Amino acid sequence: MSFRSVFIAFLFVTGACLAQSAPKPSFEVASVKQAEPMDAQKLIAAAQAGGRMPVGPHVTPGRAEYRFMSLTALIAYAYKINAAQISGPEWLPSVQWDIVAKMPEGASAEDAPAMLQTLLEERFKLSVHRQSKDQPVLALVLGKGPLKLQETEAAKPFDADAPFKPGEVEVDEADGPTRMYTDKKTGETVADRGANGMFRITADQASMTEHIDASGMTMAGFADILSQFARLGNSGGRGVVDMTGLKGSYNLKFDINLSELVTALRARAAAESGGEGAGAVPAASDPGGVSIFDTVAALGLKLEPRKAPVEQLVVDHVEKTPIEN
Repeated sequence: MSFRSVFIAFLFVTGACLAQSAPKPSFEVASVKQAEPMDAQKLIAAAQAGGRMPVGPHVTPGRAEYRFMSLTALIAYAYKINAAQISGPEWLPSVQWDIVAKMPEGASAEDAPAMLQTLLEERFKLSVHRQSKDQPVLALVLGKGPLKLQETEAAKPFDADAPFKPGEVEVDEADGPTRMYTDKKTGETVADRGANGMFRITADQASMTEHIDASGMTMAGFADILSQFARLGNSGGRGVVDMTGLKGSYNLKFDINLSELVTALRARAAAESGGEGAGAVPAASDPGGVSIFDTVAALGLKLEPRKAPVEQLVVDHVEKTPIEN
């Protein structure tokens, strides 16, 4: 056997041994408890006071907290995937949990999702696998007309050390924190998502329209916003997938028709309840309203019903009750 062959074999064996012995990233210690029922008044008071909201994930040097989060939300955060892409038992979102953990020395916020994965595996006996499956989607593609998008520089990372404005609240997400502030005089809400862009939201109650002025937004981010409305609206639950091929960051303004969303939610609630009055709820939105199809068309884009591979996180096993602290 040549020296080269011996050396390659040595690297292979050594690498395999290291891979087997390398421990999974984990918290030093963690407390897992079922959350107390949410006090709505305290939550409203916290939002009015501003600062960190007492719900959701929050990771700081040395400490990770996940407050009032269901297993669905915890899994979505840990595996950095949209909750709508998780397939598992129907009871997953039914119970809320509080998790408080100590981070290892030198660990950063970027390490926390992987540590949360380990915790869920150890304490809830979670096992999952990823799969890609063709599903009906709405493809966001280029339209035939000119694009009405203003290309801009990529948004800057979020400044987590910036002081809070009065009434400004912060919520952590898997891709970073978001700070939101609502101007009581104008009703405008500003959401700063750092590297994921910023957008201003103004609601017009008379026309049931929500106007969004976004800056530093990618087409993937735009598709994600559209998905939230598409899945709840009259699109048959289809999500929106970016297929524009546009890789830049853009400033864009668009309107979302809230009447379409409200009508669809009422129809769905009536259908699920099967109670009286179900037939009185209109099944379609106001014809005069602006649909998400109109919204993207006004920007020179288009939504096309297609089938596309969508990543799914399938829960193979999970326990309802975690191992005790």
